Amino acid sequence: MTVALRVIAGAGVLALAAVLGWRLAHQDTKVAKAVAHGKVVPAPAFQLSRLGGGAPVSLAGYRGKAVVVNFWASDCIPCKKEMPRLQAASKRWANHRVAVVGVDVLDSRGAARAFAHEHGVTYAIGVDPLGDLASRYGVAYTPTTFFVDRRGRIVKRILGPVSDSELDSQIEHALST
Repeated sequence: MTVALRVIAGAGVLALAAVLGWRLAHQDTKVAKAVAHGKVVPAPAFQLSRLGGGAPVSLAGYRGKAVVVNFWASDCIPCKKEMPRLQAASKRWANHRVAVVGVDVLDSRGAARAFAHEHGVTYAIGVDPLGDLASRYGVAYTPTTFFVDRRGRIVKRILGPVSDSELDSQIEHALST
């Protein structure tokens, strides 16, 4: 690689880091703060491009179902451990008016596709390349998972990887509210 290309690549990385830092510092944390204090709040609406193509992924499309919204990135090591749990939960709860939705944050489509393929993900994945939705949900890092009840309200947030027992108990909670 020539010196000029290294300088350009380095400048690109610095620019991306600056944008990410700015977005994290200026994100809308109202949702995250309310949920952290045990409040039930409306989940921010979204419509994202679907990772595999096809119809967009939107929260409104799941109205009447409990929804597990999981924010992840392909370079996230805990996400790699968590992804099989989410896939299994997606299958386990499919006949109970529950949907699992992945939101790939600040990633290239190629890396995200490879990650999803490697982990056998069959549930819907929306792409959030600039972190706009993550910002509206107050997501500071991945993985972060939100449980949305059938009326579109966030009833729980879990920071870090979610266990099988947490998935099941929080899905049951979202279905019962």
